[in-house]
Amino acid sequence: MPIEVRPATRFADVRAVIGPKRPDANVCWCLSYRIPNKLNQELAREERGEYVRKLCRRKPAPGVLAYDGDDVVGWVAVAPRADTTFAGNRKIPHVDDLDVWSVWCIRVRPGHRKQGISHALLAGAVGFARDHGAPAVEGYPVDNRGAKVDLTMAYVGTRKLFEDGGFEWAADTDSVLNRFPRVLMRLDLR
Repeated sequence: MPIEVRPATRFADVRAVIGPKRPDANVCWCLSYRIPNKLNQELAREERGEYVRKLCRRKPAPGVLAYDGDDVVGWVAVAPRADTTFAGNRKIPHVDDLDVWSVWCIRVRPGHRKQGISHALLAGAVGFARDHGAPAVEGYPVDNRGAKVDLTMAYVGTRKLFEDGGFEWAADTDSVLNRFPRVLMRLDLR
């Protein structure tokens, strides 16, 4: 059955992919780049999940989810860059003044990896951004040059994943993740 990608409007499905096993665990919930640092530090444990629950009720949704039949198998965070901390990030440059959208967290559930789901998720995120009027989509993946990347650090994607999705290198960054440099990759939608 083909993978279907849909807007992340069902909180239970978002929680299944990026939420903790214990509701009181203090995990990211994919908020680190989405909200100001001060708020990110203030939100703890269950408050983080409740914040994401509210995001799932907003339009546009906070990202997209991949489904294999009825099973949710992956997540991508995608939003206008202006609504994220990338808007003021000093390590990741702005190449122009376009109101681009950013993709920054790609997660595939264990047991579903190495099946092309991250590719479907990235394509779904691009389609979602396009449907909401984005002139371009950016990602900030690691440039691992084929070397193995720790799965917990691969959440930003790899340069190859973005290249396979039609993105082109737009700029180097001053950001490093797991000893790999991050690059700015962009797909023009105009």
